[in-house]
Amino acid sequence: MLSLRAMTPADATAVKEMMRVFYASDAVMTNGSDEIFDADIAACTGDSPFADGFILLHDGQTAGYGMIAHSFSTEFGRRCVWIEDIYVLPAHRGCGLASFFIRHLQACYPDAVFRLEAEEENENAISVYRRAGFDALPYYEMLCR
Repeated sequence: MLSLRAMTPADATAVKEMMRVFYASDAVMTNGSDEIFDADIAACTGDSPFADGFILLHDGQTAGYGMIAHSFSTEFGRRCVWIEDIYVLPAHRGCGLASFFIRHLQACYPDAVFRLEAEEENENAISVYRRAGFDALPYYEMLCR
C-alpha cells in the first residue's frame, strides 16, 4: 500500500541520509551540502510558507521523500508548485511511489501549474513525469548565487 505523510523534524536524520544519496547521484547536477540539506529540512518542517516536505511510505515503511516549493507563475497567471525533490529508496523503486506523490500534489493543488527539473539522462524519471502529464520546456535555465 502506498501512502504519504507530512515530513516532521523527527524525520530529519533519515531524510538527510536520503538527500546525501540523491544529490550525489546522476539525477542531480549539484552535490548539495549538509548545510543546505539542514536548511531544506527546516523549511519543509517549520513554518515556511514556501516549502513542504513529505515522507513517502510503502506498506507503512519509509520508502522515500518529496519536497515542493510554492510560487506564482506570471507566465501562466496562477500558483506554481515546483517539485524540487522526489527520491525513492532503491528497494521501493518500481512500485509507483513517484506517480502516487505527483497525483497527490495534483489533487491538493488542482488549479496550479507544476514544474520540475530532470536530468536528460534520467530516462526512468522522465518516463514517470511524462505519464503524469509533464512536457519538456525549451528553456535555457540560468542560476545566480
